Amino acid sequence: MRAVGLVVLLAVAALALLHVYYAAMIFWWRDHAPRETAFMAQRMHELRAKQPTAVLRYQFVPYARISAQLKRAMVAAEDARFIEHEGFDWDGIALALEKNEKRGRVVAGGSTITQQLAKNLFLSPSRSYWRKAEEAVITVMLEGMLDKRRIFELYLNVIEWGNGVFGAEAAARRYFGISAAQLSAAQAARLAAMAPNPRFYERNQGAPGLARKVGVIEARMGGAEIP
Repeated sequence: MRAVGLVVLLAVAALALLHVYYAAMIFWWRDHAPRETAFMAQRMHELRAKQPTAVLRYQFVPYARISAQLKRAMVAAEDARFIEHEGFDWDGIALALEKNEKRGRVVAGGSTITQQLAKNLFLSPSRSYWRKAEEAVITVMLEGMLDKRRIFELYLNVIEWGNGVFGAEAAARRYFGISAAQLSAAQAARLAAMAPNPRFYERNQGAPGLARKVGVIEARMGGAEIP
């Protein structure tokens, strides 16, 4: 029994240290740009398994150097209540569960921008109850330690937008040959439409439904509140 107790104690201590690490990194990122995220590290590993000299396209840019059109597009597409909630959109989660139940499979996740940032910074693309629990803990930390503007700034800079393409600046240059500051409403809506499945849409930019999604997002952008 003592051995079991020791194992449990060590597991709890390890978990506590992990969360201390998360908190320390979030505190550092209050005014420093991430050099690499967990998501980036995994994608780099996959790329270099096929091409040893592969590099990621990633350049962190300040919030002011990202088009307001892209900010509105991402809120309209990914998290319409971003300004209002404290990390979790319970109405969105309920709607996603309802959609999934009707379709008999996972077609919607209900994740907020903060939850997506938590996943990108620290976790892997894999899905499990443990990962969702960790995502929830990190989400609470992010909302408690950072303001909405910084959360959104980090999110726009680290999300995946193609195979080895991360962040708004790299995405704008990859798809349009311009900086993130220069994105038009139509270009921003297209990037937002690609965001849920970026590597697929990078390969299939004429995919059925993408143009429709772009139109829907562009129509919603005017009402999107951004920090």
